[in-house]
Amino acid sequence: MSEPVVYDRAPAEFELEPGEYWWCACGRSMSQPFCDGSHEGTGIEPVSFVVQEKQTVWLCNCKHTKTPPFCDGSHNNLPDDLF
Repeated sequence: MSEPVVYDRAPAEFELEPGEYWWCACGRSMSQPFCDGSHEGTGIEPVSFVVQEKQTVWLCNCKHTKTPPFCDGSHNNLPDDLF
């Protein structure tokens, strides 16, 4: 399995409508932080999540969160050379 690519240190803030979303866990998607299928062959799968009502969310862009797809501040503990 490949290691995820860090897309950005800062999380992405979105106001999402109700529905199912697919968060990119590999960091290779061109439509970050959402999956576009670029994970094929990496051994890393996207994470599905459901929004029940319109809400603001902070989605992880460093790909090291322990609460995917949501930012948990893990980017604050990553070495600078990953960015």
